[in-house]
Amino acid sequence: MQRTHQRLATPRAAGAAGVVFAILTAAAIVLVRLALPGGADGGDVTADAGQRSALRTALALLPFAGIAFLWFMGALREQAGEGEDRFVSTVFLGSGLLFVATLFAAAAAAGSVLDASGQGSGFGRHLAYALLTTYALRMAAVFVLTASTIGRRLGILPRPLVLLGNLAGLTLLVVGSNVPWSELVFPGWALVLGLYILRGRRPAPARPAAPA
Repeated sequence: MQRTHQRLATPRAAGAAGVVFAILTAAAIVLVRLALPGGADGGDVTADAGQRSALRTALALLPFAGIAFLWFMGALREQAGEGEDRFVSTVFLGSGLLFVATLFAAAAAAGSVLDASGQGSGFGRHLAYALLTTYALRMAAVFVLTASTIGRRLGILPRPLVLLGNLAGLTLLVVGSNVPWSELVFPGWALVLGLYILRGRRPAPARPAAPA
């Protein structure tokens, strides 16, 4: 009975975590973009108090966004259960963990901008920008594509949401830093998926028991 209750509660946990992650990540990305409007070459953030404040707020949000994402990823994987393909699930899990690790590394590099000046500040800004727009976005793309693949194979995601996930994943994979604000595609996808789970997600159909 306890196991059944946990499985029925997992969809709501995944939906709530997805919404929290989307909101926190989007807010952090917007603050970073405002603090560094020119990207890696956006000037000296250490000379502007408003930019420093925006960047400091973004850095404070990112750890909580990472925690929410881990909860989101774990709850989604729990729903797949034993029916998930081992190869796809391994890529799903690995890309999610690498995304969080790269996101935290980008936050640490961005934090160095607040404590450095001159050449040190420029190095931290370029490193943070590269980690976020080149590596974190690619890992996010793989995560979205594999999550959509699992949802399609198990029949737990509707076709429009699968197509949206594939489009979002390909956009993150191909576009990267070439289009400003493209980083918002990932939290946007997570928000749509989280709201779908909260409003209409049904537990995966029960699988027939194995013959004795």
